[in-house]
Amino acid sequence: MVSMAMRQTPLTCSGHTRPVVDLAFSGITPYGYFLISACKDGKPMLRQGDTGDWIGTFLGHKGAVWGATLNKEATKAATAAADFTAKVWDAVTGDEVLTLAHKHIVKSVNFTEDSNYLLTGGNDKVLRIYDLSKPEAEPQEIAGHTSAIKKALWCNNDQQILSAADDKTIRLWDKNTKEAVKTLSFDASVSSMEYIPDGEILVITYGKTVAFHNAQSLDLIKSVDAPASIHSASLHPEKDFFVAGGDDFKLYKYDYTTKEELESYKGHFGPVHCVRFSPDGELYASGSEDGTLRLWQTAVGKTYGLWKCVLPEELSSENSEALYCPPAEIKA
Repeated sequence: MVSMAMRQTPLTCSGHTRPVVDLAFSGITPYGYFLISACKDGKPMLRQGDTGDWIGTFLGHKGAVWGATLNKEATKAATAAADFTAKVWDAVTGDEVLTLAHKHIVKSVNFTEDSNYLLTGGNDKVLRIYDLSKPEAEPQEIAGHTSAIKKALWCNNDQQILSAADDKTIRLWDKNTKEAVKTLSFDASVSSMEYIPDGEILVITYGKTVAFHNAQSLDLIKSVDAPASIHSASLHPEKDFFVAGGDDFKLYKYDYTTKEELESYKGHFGPVHCVRFSPDGELYASGSEDGTLRLWQTAVGKTYGLWKCVLPEELSSENSEALYCPPAEIKA
């Protein structure tokens, strides 16, 4: 059997003009799955998730967009921006549905499972819950953080909220009492947080560390130290692997069970700000200071999306490298 040296060939999604600071996937819908990106150019973009094909740009923010999310069905999008607003969009037509005024820069947006409520967080240190069916009503507010909130996520069937802030804490809140149930403190500011409902796992990055905690008890499950400062990490849906990216422009892939570094790839020309696995686990997307998104195959050499693997029958031993047709670059 010939050893196959498969080369990871990421798809490059261009179109943004400034650093890409956040990205999120929808769930799997009858039309495939979708990817939204937040960028300092103020123009969040929607793409087909498996190919990176540009679908549209949400126009309306007057400042950098720091956070972006899709609901599970990819019918609604929400964005958090430096213009002191969060916006809700119709992700099918691209129309702006709501503008939610805030008192400071908004960094994070997250829908409940039923898409009826939106959770926001940002530089005024307050978590807000908006009832999207009553947009004119005042939001519920949860205070307690002493610095800007970076990320806020619904968890535990939308009964609780997890928030990460520049006060170097992650707090678990009860939605109804608005009280902090538990607090985790770190020696550095938390750079990212991902919540995995299946198994209640919280993926946290701070400094060079990627840490996995139980999302209900907040107990540490395991942690790994990377070679560079890490800005974001994501756990594979099957929990086989996790990926991480940060200051050294590289993407690292680790075995979740053994914590062994499996591979690292350099494709970006600037620090990696965000990385997420697709809902089917076949690829992961990264966003960078270089203004691009890149899509990377989880299993290199598999025919999927725009990746086509060609293996000639009569592969000679001299030419042991598989003939690999790299995908075309995606232009917005």
